Amino acid sequence: MSEPLQFKIEVFEGPLELLLHLISKHKLNINDIPIAQLLEQYLDYLAQMQSMDLEITSEFLAMAAQLVYIKTVSLLPRHEEAEELKKQLQGQLLQYDLCQRIAKQMGAKYQGNAVFVRTPLPIPVDTVYRRSHHPQELLDAYLDSAGKAQRRLPPPKTAFSGIVNKRMVSVGSRIIYVMRRLYQDGQLPYKELFAPCDRSELVATFLAMLELMKSRRITVSDDNTMVYFNRTHFTGEEAPAEEPGGKEEG
Repeated sequence: MSEPLQFKIEVFEGPLELLLHLISKHKLNINDIPIAQLLEQYLDYLAQMQSMDLEITSEFLAMAAQLVYIKTVSLLPRHEEAEELKKQLQGQLLQYDLCQRIAKQMGAKYQGNAVFVRTPLPIPVDTVYRRSHHPQELLDAYLDSAGKAQRRLPPPKTAFSGIVNKRMVSVGSRIIYVMRRLYQDGQLPYKELFAPCDRSELVATFLAMLELMKSRRITVSDDNTMVYFNRTHFTGEEAPAEEPGGKEEG
């Protein structure tokens, strides 16, 4: 029966650090780890943590499950797998122990704020420019500098002319346009309502046709080639009058 734990609950960075502490505490052989004894000490520590309402992270529980599995496999008649798992755990512990030793040695050598130095002396600056340049080199440098200054200027008003002065077409005006085109013959090829049009006219015409189709004033054929005018839906309304030339005023 192994002796019960006598140390106070400490905070460990991970399960490997806890295992190294247990191996050192109970003088176990890290090169031939007694899994059963180590598992018992490990579970006792977790039980103490649980009794003190300390949070047990998943990595500690995963190591406990790994130790239980190694102990279970070692009870089988053929325990080659258990030996391989023990070697893997032993390698992890040795590597972790080596890293801790190196970290302690590096920490001891770090002096931090214990090293003080005087303020660096000012270095005299020579402001005399002694290089000689070819005239073409100076001209190129000047033109390059002037070009950068020009690029920092705000863009001219002409750069925004295509945005600010762009004509906006309302949906209402295109509804009148579509009705005028359809009023005389009662039908029209679908493409004729969209050519020639700019982008604003295309969008407004499309939305106008959706509104007219919703109110059942026009109908589009199944193959989207013809548009028909439903005269029967003008109940109590006056049909749109056609202006000379049949074109919409701007």
